[in-house]
Amino acid sequence: MFGQVHCPESLSGEELDRYLELGWFRMGQTIFTTNFLNFKGEMYSAIWLRAVLSQLDMKDLRRRMSRNDKLFRTEIRPASISLENEILFSKYRNSIPFEASPSLEHLLFGRYQYNIFQTMQVDVYDGDLLIGCGFFDLGKQSAEGISSFYDPAYKKYSIGKYLIMQKLNYCVTEGYQYFYPGYFVPGYPAFDYKLDIGKESLEFLDLSKDEWCPLPVFNPEKTALSVMQQKLHEFEKHAQAQGIEVSFFNYEYFYVNQLPELRGAELFDYPVFVIINEKSDDDLVSLVGYDVRDQRYHYMQCRSVWTSDQAPASEKFYAAQLLKLHLPLFHSDNAADVAAFILSEPSHSTLRFGS
Repeated sequence: MFGQVHCPESLSGEELDRYLELGWFRMGQTIFTTNFLNFKGEMYSAIWLRAVLSQLDMKDLRRRMSRNDKLFRTEIRPASISLENEILFSKYRNSIPFEASPSLEHLLFGRYQYNIFQTMQVDVYDGDLLIGCGFFDLGKQSAEGISSFYDPAYKKYSIGKYLIMQKLNYCVTEGYQYFYPGYFVPGYPAFDYKLDIGKESLEFLDLSKDEWCPLPVFNPEKTALSVMQQKLHEFEKHAQAQGIEVSFFNYEYFYVNQLPELRGAELFDYPVFVIINEKSDDDLVSLVGYDVRDQRYHYMQCRSVWTSDQAPASEKFYAAQLLKLHLPLFHSDNAADVAAFILSEPSHSTLRFGS
């Protein structure tokens, strides 16, 4: 699966370290992973980041912090949400162009009344006025940055970045190895601020290799989503040349396995796929997806587990049914081989596997 969620009742520092290393992150009192996002009807890849703290240029970091250090007072302590924090969060939330959690309490705890994470809080004051606040969780050797927000009146002081710098400085001082700021999204600049802090120390999680790589080798044309799209368009050409009718779609419900109420359902979650437009059982959908993890095309039958009565927001999206894998039919690293198999076995009566 490309997305999952776990809901542990407790979480040790070592367990959090392992989750973060695998590209998971906190969401309320759950921990989840995803590799794809939908913003305003456009699909993107989520690229997980981490800073290797031993490679962080601390001299440069403290130089960049120095202006605000002289102007403002900072406190770092175990997290405890106050009314003052909630008021500041509300002020920040009303100033941003994207949707945020309805409250700080909801952001950190969701529907739960307890905290399984060891959460720290950074408060920044101008005199006695709270102007910035950030939260981060501690593992045994790693930390994850959860949220940073500030008074919009202080935007020119880059308080958001300053809060992240404070978290990094704390983690280095306390001897942590890694700091995980979450993901950035190529082509969607709202998350690019994460790339501007400790550039020399940043690594990204390469989904196709399942390993952390230095950020300078990142190629935005080789994101998982880009590769999937390129490969499926290549398959489309071969299929159409064989007279097979196909349709390319983004999948509206690619995120379903990240929903706590559906955890364990193991629903179909490819973000893009090509439907084979043949007549079949209304509850079965034949389609081709490309998986960057094994670098193969997968021809499969999915069954509907729920049918929507709403029209899709865009013709680019398949939203008619929520799907679950029913039958794997064929896989291959060669688009032409997949098209040939479909042409020769339209009834799916014989199962074969490609090379």
